[in-house]
Amino acid sequence: MAEDLSQAQIEALQASLVEKQAELKALDLEAASWRTTVELDQQSVGRLSRMDAMQQQEMAQAEARRRTSDIARIEMALKRIEQDEFGWCAECGEPIAFRRLEIDPAAALCIGCAR
Repeated sequence: MAEDLSQAQIEALQASLVEKQAELKALDLEAASWRTTVELDQQSVGRLSRMDAMQQQEMAQAEARRRTSDIARIEMALKRIEQDEFGWCAECGEPIAFRRLEIDPAAALCIGCAR
């Protein structure tokens, strides 16, 4: 646990991480239908409509990849909290500023190493 973070700050950040994780998982479930295969049935869907559907599918898949990445970052941050390693830079070992963690609680690097 980083020396400049109080237990209350860590608990608040942990609650924020858990809330964001649940939100991302719910969004992922809602968006699952947009990622399904676009069928080639030009009788029911015209060529331009199909192209639009394929573009929407690709955007939904890209968004799903971002959500998956964010969920993984959150899970790693929650593991760091469990292991009392939260708040320390994974690169240099220095404390991560609370202001940085407020903005991105899943941050694993201090601002200097993140640059």
